[in-house]
Amino acid sequence: MRPIAFFTWNGQTFIERWMRRGSVLSMAVLRPFLYAANRVFATRIVHTVLRGVSRDRLDLLGEEYFQYKLKPQLKPEGVRELKELIDSGAEVVLVSQGLDQVMGPLARHLGAKWVIANRLEFREGIATGRLVDPVIRPRGMFARITGAGPDGTRATDQLIRDLSLDSSGSPAIEALQSAIVPAARRLPVLERPIVHFDGEGRAEPLSVRAALAGKQVMLIGVTGFIGKVWLVNLLMDLPEIERIYLLVRRQKSNPAQRRFEKLVEESPVFDPLYKRHGAGLARFLRERVEVVEGDVSQPDLGLAPDVSEVLRKNLDLIVNSSGLTDFNPDLRDALLTNVDAAVNIVEFVRKSDHAGLLHLSTCYVAGTRDGRVTETLRPNYTPAGVANFDADVEWRSLHELVKRAAEKAESAAVMEELRRQALQKEHASKNLKGAALENQIRKNRVRWLRTYLTEAGKKRANELGWANTYTLTKSLAESLIHKYGAGLPIAIVRPAIVETSVEKPFVGWNEGINTSASLSYLLGTYFRQLPTNERKRLDVIPVDSVCRGMTLIAAAIVERRNAQIYQLATSVTNPCDMRRSIELTSLAHRKHYRALEGLESWLRLRFDAIPVSKQRYERMSAPAQKAIIKSIQRIVSPLPLPKAPLARAERSLEKVEKLVELFEPFILLNEHDFVAENVEKLAYALVPDERADFGYDTRSIDWWEYWINIHIPALRRWTYPLIEGRPLEARPARSFQLAEAESNGETVKTGTDGATWRYS
Repeated sequence: MRPIAFFTWNGQTFIERWMRRGSVLSMAVLRPFLYAANRVFATRIVHTVLRGVSRDRLDLLGEEYFQYKLKPQLKPEGVRELKELIDSGAEVVLVSQGLDQVMGPLARHLGAKWVIANRLEFREGIATGRLVDPVIRPRGMFARITGAGPDGTRATDQLIRDLSLDSSGSPAIEALQSAIVPAARRLPVLERPIVHFDGEGRAEPLSVRAALAGKQVMLIGVTGFIGKVWLVNLLMDLPEIERIYLLVRRQKSNPAQRRFEKLVEESPVFDPLYKRHGAGLARFLRERVEVVEGDVSQPDLGLAPDVSEVLRKNLDLIVNSSGLTDFNPDLRDALLTNVDAAVNIVEFVRKSDHAGLLHLSTCYVAGTRDGRVTETLRPNYTPAGVANFDADVEWRSLHELVKRAAEKAESAAVMEELRRQALQKEHASKNLKGAALENQIRKNRVRWLRTYLTEAGKKRANELGWANTYTLTKSLAESLIHKYGAGLPIAIVRPAIVETSVEKPFVGWNEGINTSASLSYLLGTYFRQLPTNERKRLDVIPVDSVCRGMTLIAAAIVERRNAQIYQLATSVTNPCDMRRSIELTSLAHRKHYRALEGLESWLRLRFDAIPVSKQRYERMSAPAQKAIIKSIQRIVSPLPLPKAPLARAERSLEKVEKLVELFEPFILLNEHDFVAENVEKLAYALVPDERADFGYDTRSIDWWEYWINIHIPALRRWTYPLIEGRPLEARPARSFQLAEAESNGETVKTGTDGATWRYS
């Protein structure tokens, strides 16, 4: 009863916990009578209180119960003897009336591979409250004397009788063997065969090494999250590639080479390369990598004429992973980075001898719509279905909007308003005159124009059916690539929400706070009620899965066997809905706080986040709490207080409201299911000996393991400190210089200075 009570006392909601506690109390009273009547029936009844609990929660609580309740009670001598028996080669099967969620961790701790334990039935990851046959009943009060040997072993025939299996013969042995299950967590294997119909021939075998051997590739976006990982993976796994060019924009006085050197010095992504090559890393990179200084927002990519000529002649592939990923940035930046740059790159490809293009977009160009999103490109597409929409006309119209806004910012009416605001300021700009006043007005004008264009971009995106400026500009880029890149070997790659790595460059790499980091951080606080659609699938994909897909697609482009659109997503291949992702996030936080001491940690591990409707969120969560605070402030406003009470709490609640509003398209609205078949076809065609290095497989991702032991711990290590304003963990300082010095003391330019376009 103790593990069951532990499970019920740690339900997801407060109401659930108290209701289950009442049920456990009733079971405790009835237990002696039920066991006296029929021990198997009594065991089944006891476990019905777990109906409705998720497998994810039971798996974590089972590990927790073993770690903090059961493990301290193990006898060291018994553990030692059992491990010695297992080490001797004996096949040991642990048998217990406990649930396999508890017995599994115990067996793994002891080194046993097999268990016989009670197993709950699950449907869609939720316990039905029924036990799977055979039911392991309690042994009875005299079992220690009559049933087991002095070392805890049990005879096969006695075990068969205990499990109420057939009394004799091979059926009983077979039934016993079927009751033995692995101690490791069992995962469903999601396999999908590929069948070719109507004479459509099987795809020719694809070899990434053969396709990219001796090829020259230019990567745009190496300072970004995806770009860095793809570069390192390419350098680690594909020594056959001849050269990788890195297009880097000069950053004021910081030249391209220094940007790349700093990147290699500071980013943990390069740790595997340091580990493999040590002091020879600079020499290795000089042989493989060459950095060119340019600016993709400029014609001809801002390259020097001689460099441009060489690249046009030699490049086999351009990979554009650059992009401004802020949801609602200044419209000028969004157009320049996401649209203008894409058009310039396509024009460069057209003037090249034989280069292809892999362009990184996003699945969320689908916009505010529901349903299955196929791997097709619809030119001049708008989610709102605007008639006669032309992406080219819209692109030029948005540039005109930017131009008019700049002129409006210089108008007499706006300047007068900005002057009035500067004079009314209650801080440093009060009573300003002359040059100081003009300087303040100039700052106000810059701020006004940025705000105006941010709101204008968001408004236009919403009118056309996109949730934000980011997805609007990414979709415009796709349409313009289709128009200006007609006839060119181009593949547009649409990742979903790109998150923590599973394997490469190492387990648990993440950076930045532009994806789900801030939302998952919020769920680790006392904030509990997240407005969401429980059925909506949160489409998260590990960054190394994206990079594997990119490498396959790159090989397909070089061999001219690529499709036009590739989606890299999990909502169809391995779905994880919002209900589950919220619970997994809470369980990951619980595991972290359970290992800590103190009242704060004790309280936080009991505040599980729960999915709620938008109406309940507004009625009981942040909006309602902010309304109460405002009411208190109105009541006390006549009092001569130095500052408004609860002002800090009000600001925090406003931040929560803005964050939830920003993520609503991804957690509440728009039930997208992104098909990702084209990349699976490439992975299916991959030659067998390359599948370990380049295979793409999102169906085998264990979301429980990923969320609890990889993703959230990675965010806690690499991202949460940035949210809290703390420095990241200290790393050993390392110095890296790419340029090679000759004996005469002069520095020789190798051309191998790396970095990237400014946004990724």
